[in-house]
Amino acid sequence: MASQLRLRSALALVTGAGSGIGRAVSVRLAKEGATVAACDLDRAAACETVWLLGGQGSEKVAPGGAHTAFQADVSEAGAVRRLLEQVQACFSRPPSVVVSCAGLTRDEFLLRMSEDDWDRVIAVNLKGIFLVTQAAAQALVSSGCRGSIINISSIVGKVGNVGQTNYAASKAGVIGLTQTAARELGRHGIRCNSVLPGFITTPMTQKVPQKVLDKMSQMRSHSWRLKTVDTSQAPQWKSLEVFSCNCLTDPGLCSLPHHSNRPPADEDSEFPGYKRRSSVWLWNAEYGRQGCL
Repeated sequence: MASQLRLRSALALVTGAGSGIGRAVSVRLAKEGATVAACDLDRAAACETVWLLGGQGSEKVAPGGAHTAFQADVSEAGAVRRLLEQVQACFSRPPSVVVSCAGLTRDEFLLRMSEDDWDRVIAVNLKGIFLVTQAAAQALVSSGCRGSIINISSIVGKVGNVGQTNYAASKAGVIGLTQTAARELGRHGIRCNSVLPGFITTPMTQKVPQKVLDKMSQMRSHSWRLKTVDTSQAPQWKSLEVFSCNCLTDPGLCSLPHHSNRPPADEDSEFPGYKRRSSVWLWNAEYGRQGCL
């Protein structure tokens, strides 16, 4: 039972909690004992997640209080500021775990991509994570509390992907933002990490054409697609102990021939800077060695 409640005293704010990775992360954190503040642009979706967790009015109540739904557009500074104020007013403390999962795609080839599609993806995927990271860090520092900030990036931010110039740029920005935030906020006891999923089966990826999926499957290992439940485990353990780490939850993309910085094919072999944990390869951006974990 103790192993299932490692986050018993934690208050976790999850953005993009209404579906996909955000919902799976919320469920995982709740199972570990955390009280979840589930935020989404779609308030009804956030409320549905809270209902799944056993929120207010449910017989299943988190050890630290009832899970609660919030609504906010993370691309707007005022909305993010109000979100943190509402969470603190509701729970009388800032969130000690913050997982930024909110994101979107507007795919198009570079030659045809509109400025609006570029701006909207950058606004949500990159600016949104900046605003949430900044507001959460400010709340923690002003309260004298330690905490953990986990930002969902993507393996596309490291290797790119055809038709996703805007998405790749936004996710690459998240990696750099998180690494820099880790250097700045570590002195305050705030850990900052990023998770880089590969292709995850979520509502957002259901619109990918089947012919594209077939081509991707030929480039990767046999069981290359992950479900949201596989990825949701990474934020859970990273909220406990890891500093400045890019967590690769990609089933094979980083092992493609054109990408040199990759985990070894043999998971038992030594490879500086990487460590195997369950189905995840870890690259520690701050220290570049295995011992830091």
